Amino acid sequence: MKKTISLLLCVLLLAGVLAGCGSKGDKIIILDGEFAEPELVAEMAKLLIEEHTDLKAEIKDAMSPIYGYNEMNAGKIDLMLSYDGSLLVTFMKKDDSDVPEGMTTYDYANEVAKQQTNVYLLDKLGLNNTYQVAVRQETADKYNLETVSDLVAVADELVFGAEHKFFDEESSIRYKPLCKFYNLNFKEGKSVDLNLKYSAMESGNIDVTVVYATDGLNAKANLKILKDDKGFFPDYNGAILVRKDLFDDYRDKAPNLEEVLNMLGGQFTDESMAQLSYEVDVNGRSPEEVAREFLVEKGLIES
Repeated sequence: MKKTISLLLCVLLLAGVLAGCGSKGDKIIILDGEFAEPELVAEMAKLLIEEHTDLKAEIKDAMSPIYGYNEMNAGKIDLMLSYDGSLLVTFMKKDDSDVPEGMTTYDYANEVAKQQTNVYLLDKLGLNNTYQVAVRQETADKYNLETVSDLVAVADELVFGAEHKFFDEESSIRYKPLCKFYNLNFKEGKSVDLNLKYSAMESGNIDVTVVYATDGLNAKANLKILKDDKGFFPDYNGAILVRKDLFDDYRDKAPNLEEVLNMLGGQFTDESMAQLSYEVDVNGRSPEEVAREFLVEKGLIES
């Protein structure tokens, strides 16, 4: 009798495992971000999914983007915020110089991703979170700085500082190539901890840095963004990165899932995302609260 019960339990357990292997369930796994912008988009994606489909969404704890990308390729995460430049350079280990003439970074990165990986980008969100060179407003006023080229004449009086990875020599979008491209000879190039960069700027320990265009802390630190007048930095268009099989997996349960996620396409500008990030980073509001308020204002969800 005991053997019969044990055998029955094993059969039921195996059946459950096989059933689980054959179904993705009703929950979309979204990777959380390491800073305000991806946190906000993760919350927005969750709210849209749960408002407009019968699916649930779970936001998974943040990890580095490259680990998130690997997890997506392994089928363990369904979507996350990314950028065409990140997909091309950071994830697929290519260079901006690989982009064919007449083709955008977004189109080329997506074309290669669809051929060689398990992921691709949905519609562009409208924001371009590329690097930008910044100085304190008082520095800009003192030297009449409007563009990166304006730094050439005064660079030897200024200390450039940025996070460690910006001094990495494996990429063409880093400190030495920037200096060579613009003929900049700074007094010093200093590597600083990412979490201390803004305070280093505010205290005057460094005079020039690179920031992300949509970072809400730029306004808090009263930084002047200098125009990249010669076009050194490539576009980093924000877009939701999805698992290639995501929509096929949920074709029956949520046939409108791709359309729902693409509701965020074109909804942002650099300025609007910077303001949303400011609300989180400076005013201390939760990403979920700010995300919900934005979607309601845009008419994408009910209040």
